[in-house]
Amino acid sequence: MDVIWPDNGALPSFHMGSRPLNESADSDAFQELLPALARGLDVRDFFRHLTGVASRVVPHDEARLVLLSDDRSRPHTYASTRDGAAEEVLDGTTWAIVDANEPRLLDVVPGPERDMRSALTVPLRIENRSVGFFALFSRRAHAYSPGHLGEAERLAAHLAVALSHERLAERARDAAVEQERLATLECSVELLRAIADVLDIRSIFPQVSDIAKKMLPHDGLLLSFVDRNGEVVQAARSADVPEMKAHAVVRMPFPADEIIIDDITIPSEQHRLATLLVKDTCALDDAVQAGYRALLCVHARAREQAILLAFWSRRAKAFDRRDVPVARRIADHVALAVSHEQLAEAERQVAEARARAQHLEARVKRLSEELDVKTHVRVVGESAEWLDVLKKATQVGATETTVLVSGESGTGKEVVARFIHRGSARRTGPFVALNCAALPEQLLESELFGYERGAFTGAQLAKPGQIELASGGVLFLDEVSEMSPSAQAKFLRVLQEREFQRLGGTRPLRANIRVVAATNRDLTKAVERGDFREDLYYRLQVFEVHIPPLRERRADIVPLSEAFLQEIGKSFGRPPAGLTRDAREALLRHDWPGNVRELRNALERAAILCEGGLIDAHHLALRPASKPSGPAISDLNTLERETIERVLRECRGNKSKAARRLGLSRTQLYVRIRKYGHEASVGV
Repeated sequence: MDVIWPDNGALPSFHMGSRPLNESADSDAFQELLPALARGLDVRDFFRHLTGVASRVVPHDEARLVLLSDDRSRPHTYASTRDGAAEEVLDGTTWAIVDANEPRLLDVVPGPERDMRSALTVPLRIENRSVGFFALFSRRAHAYSPGHLGEAERLAAHLAVALSHERLAERARDAAVEQERLATLECSVELLRAIADVLDIRSIFPQVSDIAKKMLPHDGLLLSFVDRNGEVVQAARSADVPEMKAHAVVRMPFPADEIIIDDITIPSEQHRLATLLVKDTCALDDAVQAGYRALLCVHARAREQAILLAFWSRRAKAFDRRDVPVARRIADHVALAVSHEQLAEAERQVAEARARAQHLEARVKRLSEELDVKTHVRVVGESAEWLDVLKKATQVGATETTVLVSGESGTGKEVVARFIHRGSARRTGPFVALNCAALPEQLLESELFGYERGAFTGAQLAKPGQIELASGGVLFLDEVSEMSPSAQAKFLRVLQEREFQRLGGTRPLRANIRVVAATNRDLTKAVERGDFREDLYYRLQVFEVHIPPLRERRADIVPLSEAFLQEIGKSFGRPPAGLTRDAREALLRHDWPGNVRELRNALERAAILCEGGLIDAHHLALRPASKPSGPAISDLNTLERETIERVLRECRGNKSKAARRLGLSRTQLYVRIRKYGHEASVGV
């Protein structure tokens, strides 16, 4: 039977040809296909085997297996003996042939087979449903007869069986994959539930290992953390993992996405990676001694923490790359638990820090109130800089640490020193203040250390020094930078040995004091110049509290002004009514070189001038900062030195007269003479 393909695209018509089927076809050819079917080969492999048999049954130049899509809209070549024909989508004309759903003989072949002269097609049916067709092509015209169709149908039946087997196998594999996926999902949910309410993964790590075994069989599970220095710390292990020796420094980032050692006892490339991961390979030796043979190690990140999760097995070749996704999922779950733990720890630290801050604020407030009640010294200010000073003073107050309070003149160093005293365990002891700049060298030492009777001319009776008077309390040394070298050496012994001797005395006395020193000078520069002992400086500067000048904490100016006006008003018959807006603005604009002391003096003067009314800007009489007309004098010490030299020369060395002219006390003049050198160097 021949088929003539019409030019109008209609279905072809059949007619009988003159070429009979070859009756001598190898009847055993089909028997050769049965073993191939039994082996369950891939359909494409079976197709190649089948076409080899078909060449003896139905001669052809090309064979094709064409399958339909699920919606039967797109037939495509699934297998072919011609290179490049696989997955080829057939045109609409061929689809019209296939849609006939019955065997066909073609004398004219359409589409990509135009080099062929004749063809035959038979449908492939699975469960009485057409799923495609089997086609044979020949370059010879009228190559096929109706008898060939029967043989082709037998071949197509074998193909249908192979295709059916393949689809059943695919469904079985899909079902197994789906079942495995569901099991993995269930284990994942179980694992998540186990770690959901746990803030320490180590406490349930054996349970984590038991759940993970359902997803990835193993004999031991080990969790390690990598700190910022690259140290590997073993964090948790299952009950089956013996405690291994500490790892050495790890090389980060991780040298590989994962490490799989299928047999630990056999050196391999993975051993090299493990050596890169951990420089000391003793962990592998320990594992071998414990009976382990295989290792799968993956890494993950828990916020900023790098973690390593190692799966150990006592069976060689227990792991391969197919296990890596599951291992990563388990590692991600563990990392999630570690992240929760870290967040909880961070929240706990924040809560503790907040509680400490609140406690510190309450303590600052209480100490301020106590200082006001006990000593009538008010701690006033609301700027962040001033609150930081009080915070540091409160923190160091509860200790016995020596404190150095630094800051410009008039910033309130003694107020801070008294605040530290009130916050210490020595609050019930005395607070003794000594200004080192107000006393000449000999008088300073006698005031500080005391003296015995007859220690010097006029020492009729023994007298205790300030160190003895401050016993059990705090000794405040103001302007400690003005201490003479001799006094510095003696006071250093007080800080080092906690003992001293009175002038003229022979027996050591115990110094039961806490020292708070203050200075308005840069002691580091004084040390560089040799004016201050370096060892004494480090003894004093154990904890430094620096008070910023008032110009750097302007938020304190108005609260301080209001507090001062309240104090001033108590001693006035007619206290001032307050400050005008202009006065407040003037106070805020001023640079206050004299700091808090200058502010109080300005307000006291203005309170007198306003006669009980509002203080205005003109009552304050604040001088604006003047701009120098010529080169500014950069060294004020040079100016002071030259002035003292000139006045002493004019007074012919009379210190009392020179002190009166300079507006200084005799003691203050002596301090400055000592500061600038011997008397000869200042013109005496």
